[in-house]
Amino acid sequence: MKEGRRLKSLDPFTTFVPYIMVERSDSQNTINDSFDVAGAETLVRRLRSEGYDSIGILHIVLASYVRAVSQRPAVNRFIRGQKIYARNGIVVNMAIKRKMSLDGQETTIKVRFEPTDTLIDVYHKFNKVLEENMKDDGSGGNATDVFAAIIGHIPGLVKKFIVWLLKLMDYFGLIPGYLIREASPFHGSLFITSMASLNIRPIRHHLYNFGNVPLFLAFGAKRPELVLNEDGSVTKHRVVDFVFNIDERICDGYYFASAMKIFKKYLTAPEGLLEPPEQVIEDVR
Repeated sequence: MKEGRRLKSLDPFTTFVPYIMVERSDSQNTINDSFDVAGAETLVRRLRSEGYDSIGILHIVLASYVRAVSQRPAVNRFIRGQKIYARNGIVVNMAIKRKMSLDGQETTIKVRFEPTDTLIDVYHKFNKVLEENMKDDGSGGNATDVFAAIIGHIPGLVKKFIVWLLKLMDYFGLIPGYLIREASPFHGSLFITSMASLNIRPIRHHLYNFGNVPLFLAFGAKRPELVLNEDGSVTKHRVVDFVFNIDERICDGYYFASAMKIFKKYLTAPEGLLEPPEQVIEDVR
C-alpha cells in the first residue's frame, strides 16, 4: 500500500514553500503547552475498574491525537521530494526500553490507527504492539532492530554510501514498502515520547531530516500547578506539560492551532473518545 496520495489542489504558495525550506530542520516550529489531568485521571480510574488494567495517560494522549487527525487531516500530511502528500492511515512511532535500566535495550515500535478509532481501539492496538515488542526472548528483535543490526555491521564508508542511497531513494519514493511499514522509525504520522516514566518534564525533540515524520510530541510527568481564580483565590491543579515540534510546511498556523484546540479538548474531557467521531473529514484532493 502506498504511504499517501499527492495533493494537487493546494495554493501555489503552499506548494512553493518546500522548495525554500528543503529540510525539516529548516522548517521546525515548536509549541509548549499543558493540560489539566483531572478529567483523564477520573476516566482512567473508571476504565481500570472495568478491566482495562494498563490504560493510562499515554493512551488518552494517543487517542486525542487520532481524534484531532480525524477532524483536521492536514496535520497528517508529509513532504517527499518537495511535494506534499496526504498520508493513508495514521502511523505512530515510539521508542521504548524493554527494561527500565541504564543498560536496557531500546527499540522503536510502529502502531497503526484509523481516524475512526476510539480510546478503547487505541488501547488494544497500542498494547498489542507494545507487548509483542517488550519480549526480550533473544529472537533478534523487531524489523527495526534487524535492519539496524545489518547496517551496524557494515564498514563505515559503505554505511555512509548506503545511507546516501537510502536518502536518494526516499526522495523519489523508491524505498521498499516493507522497510517503511515495518522497519523505519523515520516514516510515519507522529513520533511520540513519554518523559512520565522518567519523572521529568518533556524535551523539545528535533524532527528528522531523513524520512517524513512531520510531528514530534513529547509529554512529561504530572506536576502541581497553582491557578489564580477570578475571585482572587488560588487552586492547585495537576497538569501534564507537552511539546510539539512541527514541520510547518504541511499546513498553516491557523489550521494547526485549530487542530491543537481539538487535541486539548479531548485531553481535558476524554469521555468523548469512548465513541467514534460523528464524521471523519478527508483531506483535499
